[in-house]
Amino acid sequence: QVQLVESGGGLVQAGASLTLSCAASGRTFSRYGMAWFRQAPGKERERVASISRNGRNTYYVASIEGRFTISRDNTKNTLYLQMNSLKPEDTAVYYCAATALALLTALPGDGMDYWGKGTLVTVSS
Repeated sequence: QVQLVESGGGLVQAGASLTLSCAASGRTFSRYGMAWFRQAPGKERERVASISRNGRNTYYVASIEGRFTISRDNTKNTLYLQMNSLKPEDTAVYYCAATALALLTALPGDGMDYWGKGTLVTVSS
């Protein structure tokens, strides 16, 4: 079991940078592959980025065009999403999610087991 709490959201202007954090409870954080999702008003939830247990393998949705970086610090039980050159289209509630994985290097699949409550990112034009 793991409990996830996102933070770092807020209101920023287009072109700004923002870093989101996801704090995980317990001492088993390194057992989980992690991911960031987002959901904009009236749109479906989409996977933004994923990361393997050891942090060495990552996935990004093509639409972010290299602007975001997912990372993790297993010593701090924390997942990060660094967002640069933010656009109004990035406005959404961002969710942290976790899934238990057997391999250190594997990326999460379609199913995620645990979710945070989200943090709102609003990008003004």
